[in-house]
Amino acid sequence: MKQRTFLSAPGIINALGCGSDEVARGLFAGDSGGMVLEECWLPTGSARVGRARGALPEVPAALADQASRNNRLLLAALAQIETAVDTVLTRHGRSRVGVVLGTSTSGIAEGEAAIAAHRATGALPPGYHYAQQEIGAPAIFLARHLGLRGPAYTVSTACTSSAKAFASARNLIRHGLCDAVFVGGVDSLCRLTINGFTALESTTAELTNPMSRNRHGINIGEGAALFILGRDESAVELLGIGESSDAHHISAPHPEGLGAEAAMRAALDDAGVGADAIDYLNLHATATPKNDDMESRAVDRVFAGGVAASGTKPLTGHTLGAAGATELALCWLALRDGRLPPHVWDGEPDPALPRLDLVTGERRFTKSQHRLCMSNSFAFGGSNACLVIGDAQ
Repeated sequence: MKQRTFLSAPGIINALGCGSDEVARGLFAGDSGGMVLEECWLPTGSARVGRARGALPEVPAALADQASRNNRLLLAALAQIETAVDTVLTRHGRSRVGVVLGTSTSGIAEGEAAIAAHRATGALPPGYHYAQQEIGAPAIFLARHLGLRGPAYTVSTACTSSAKAFASARNLIRHGLCDAVFVGGVDSLCRLTINGFTALESTTAELTNPMSRNRHGINIGEGAALFILGRDESAVELLGIGESSDAHHISAPHPEGLGAEAAMRAALDDAGVGADAIDYLNLHATATPKNDDMESRAVDRVFAGGVAASGTKPLTGHTLGAAGATELALCWLALRDGRLPPHVWDGEPDPALPRLDLVTGERRFTKSQHRLCMSNSFAFGGSNACLVIGDAQ
């Protein structure tokens, strides 16, 4: 028998707000107010970004070598689950608790500022440390901050980073290496990412418009979502994980979504359920022409009988390495509040795509127990990951 694993309430911060209650209010209201046009990101023109709402804690002086906005976002999420943190550390001890986080930016924004200062003055600023921008920095920072002695590492597979972190975290528990794991993702806004996606012609200054005939691309966002995964029973269980790698192209998905389909079916198999058991699907839905095309085709094949679905990136932006954990946290909130996140768009479907059951208005789960949610994450290089959570039984 597979060992069961459960999820605590998440700490979460993004363009919807800071904390589960504030994020939930914005989520179910379809609030895209955190998606703002800013002039500072591109050499020419404005970029629409999902800037995290809420005050960020300062990094403790003892960890000044890892002071970054990325780690401050992580601290903001951590502070929200302080009671659960104390409980798990007391119960299991610091040597039996691990950290697995996803990121794609880490502290690159601090590196950008340091290079700009060096160009202007000929010297790096005194507060700059290369450790701030190392891709593995978030997990090491959190482990140092909490004094943990268990495994601590960061997964960086672009937009599937924090979804894949859950697979790694569950393996640590199932193989007896940890009794509990801090798992999630964090990414912060930086010019490298925004300019990179703009160079790929994947961004838009308009509000991102997933699954529409008028879709033109993504808005980059920032945020953090942090759970505690463990064997201690809670209201929500991590039931299924599916991964695949179709390796179709370095930046474009397989046009028919074969890898996406394989990941969704693997998650269902891992959960031991059929597609008709899923009550809500959080789509990857980047609003790029190719992603929405392939995802809608894959979803139509897997969920031939239909499934309530929405893409939530118009509310948070695409939080990249934090997207998998962020959107799983939105599924967690859906289960907690019994409501389905709305699909915010212009209401004009693309006639070339299969029609999905996109959530509009206020919709609730049609049953009160045994509810299941799936979350899709797809990334460059054909990296695909799908997660299934549901009411603990």
